[in-house]
Amino acid sequence: MNRNHSNMQTHRPGGRAAGTLCRALLLGLWGWTAGAGAATPAIDTVPGMPPVVNPDNVYSQTAAGDLSPAVAGALARVYVPDVSSNDVYVINPATLKVVDHFKVGFNPQHIVPSWDLKTLWVTNNAENRSDGSLTPINPWTAKPGRAIPVDDPYNMYFTPDGRSAVVVAEARKRLDFRNPHTMALQYSIPTPGCSGIDHGDFSIDGRYAIFTCEFDGSLAKIDLVHHKVLGYLRLARHSRPQDIRIAPDGKVFYVADLVANGVFIVDGRTFRKVGFIHTGIGAHGLYPSRNAKYLYVSNRGSNTIPAPAHGPGSISVIDFATNKVVANWPIPGGGSPDMGNVSADGRYLWLSGRFDNVVYRFNTATGHVRSVAVGREPHGLTVWPQPGRYSLGHTGNMR
Repeated sequence: MNRNHSNMQTHRPGGRAAGTLCRALLLGLWGWTAGAGAATPAIDTVPGMPPVVNPDNVYSQTAAGDLSPAVAGALARVYVPDVSSNDVYVINPATLKVVDHFKVGFNPQHIVPSWDLKTLWVTNNAENRSDGSLTPINPWTAKPGRAIPVDDPYNMYFTPDGRSAVVVAEARKRLDFRNPHTMALQYSIPTPGCSGIDHGDFSIDGRYAIFTCEFDGSLAKIDLVHHKVLGYLRLARHSRPQDIRIAPDGKVFYVADLVANGVFIVDGRTFRKVGFIHTGIGAHGLYPSRNAKYLYVSNRGSNTIPAPAHGPGSISVIDFATNKVVANWPIPGGGSPDMGNVSADGRYLWLSGRFDNVVYRFNTATGHVRSVAVGREPHGLTVWPQPGRYSLGHTGNMR
């Protein structure tokens, strides 16, 4: 494990290490990827799932600027759900100005791109209430449509074959599989051993998913073929797992942990812990760079929810090849970076400032940050459009 706490000085001109790192990060802007090794076998995916083009890099089709024809003409916008003010703010990323905001349902948590890239869904989970809903946004007009009543949609994903939306019903300890367009219920998978089921990601072949269980300090492995829980994995005695993302080669999963202040590494096939990387206080969100060489980790600056504003929030940059932290970007004056994603060209990492009522834009070459004021308690924002053939949900888990 690595305990590098380097700061912005890492990027100052004149240092040999700084120049090397800057060049490495700049390469990430343009989506350079290694070619698939000749010995790497093709991935046998579930029926209906798009093929894995590069078995060594599941993110090979999400490189900088590699936009699908399905998003042609979509407005370049950043959509920000504000949990406490029950609204969505819309930012023009070119000007860093708020260009619109509108009311949605109660407690909007995440903005989720649909599998077919045609709709952005606002997950209004209405915590401690019974009137949860999903609000569709048209990405060509940036305007909301009529909300669809859905029980407890804290988060939402899509099966790799695109046949189902997976509503993460956190309070119900359940995954609800629904029609991806009408949201009519298809079937459910109860997860009784997963209190606080929140975030997930899918295996490289689409046969299983792993979801985090925030309040149990564990993970749940879900069989997507036979629709059942395969098992649970406890991470640590004191643990609150948050976001989870698969490695480019599909062999391990990275799990951000709010209390452990770092990232666990879990072997997907054996479902065992194989490592840990210390990052910063309140590790929360995970976002691959556009060249799939780096993993950006948002450290929220607190181990609790809620938390004071202006905490010691930061971003850690993990090198996928070495599993070491190669840079750390603090927020001048403090902050609470939470969830978001990388811009289509890879130049910027956009994140909500959960306890500071702002959105951050980090320069991925220098770590320099700017902020935009939004509503109360911004959470799972998304940047749109993003590169990729299809979306697995959340704030843009693209493949």
